[in-house]
Amino acid sequence: MKREGILFVISAPSGAGKTTLCKEVIDILPNLRHSVSYTTRKPRPGEVHGRDYFFVAAEEFRQMVEDGEFAEWAEVHGNLYGTAVRTLEGYRANGVDVILDIDCQGARQLKERYRGGVFIFILPPSFAELHRRLDSRNSDSAEVIQRRLDNAAGEIRESRWYDFIIVNDLFTKAVEELKAVLVAERCRASRVLETVGELFEI
Repeated sequence: MKREGILFVISAPSGAGKTTLCKEVIDILPNLRHSVSYTTRKPRPGEVHGRDYFFVAAEEFRQMVEDGEFAEWAEVHGNLYGTAVRTLEGYRANGVDVILDIDCQGARQLKERYRGGVFIFILPPSFAELHRRLDSRNSDSAEVIQRRLDNAAGEIRESRWYDFIIVNDLFTKAVEELKAVLVAERCRASRVLETVGELFEI
């Protein structure tokens, strides 16, 4: 029997490593895909349109908002980000689990819209380490880095309503913890019984 795909929603302050963690577990676990978001920000070095993000003009993004094409969207650090409804519904209908790395505003919208989503927050080990990671990107100005750090305190306070919190200090450990959460959720009794309960008359 076909199961409904699970939404795994990952949030973190910029620089905490959520995108890298997501890419790693997607390579490890079968039947797991990354939801590619739309954004109005410029690509960073090495980023590819359609793989990392769909990079669009602000006018196109706002038209998509007006047309109701986003399951969630938000303005973050002066740029617009959104997840297309058709992306999520397509994965879910085909029984494919989907992982989204999005900000807290978008995560709250998804929590209200979809039942059964799993919400995971990635914490940096310290503000000092967060600053170091942002600085080492060599892609943002000092002003942008400071804005991201200023926003991080508020984002971290949001972590209280998430289902799981993982501290990304040692990367390999954080990967194992994220993998463990995803595997455990796939084995949650309510999800398994939805799929096979009728076969065993449970």
